Amino acid sequence: MSLTLQYVVIAIAVLASVVVVARKQFPQATRRLRIACALPLLREGRPPWLRSFGRWIAPPPSQAGADACGGCNSCDTSSKPG
Repeated sequence: MSLTLQYVVIAIAVLASVVVVARKQFPQATRRLRIACALPLLREGRPPWLRSFGRWIAPPPSQAGADACGGCNSCDTSSKPG
């Protein structure tokens, strides 16, 4: 039992690490993946609990005029030459 629990804890830690790296390194890809997962759940005729789960999965709407990289918006692109 304890070996199984150890493997479950390690699997959860690895999965969390993969999610963090994917969100930091590939923000547009993770956004597209979240949209692709959420859209089928938000269709008309789905149960309310499933639609609320889809809204929870869906990424926040992107802002028009946001930085071209689509990343964290913490970089200062206004001071770059060009």
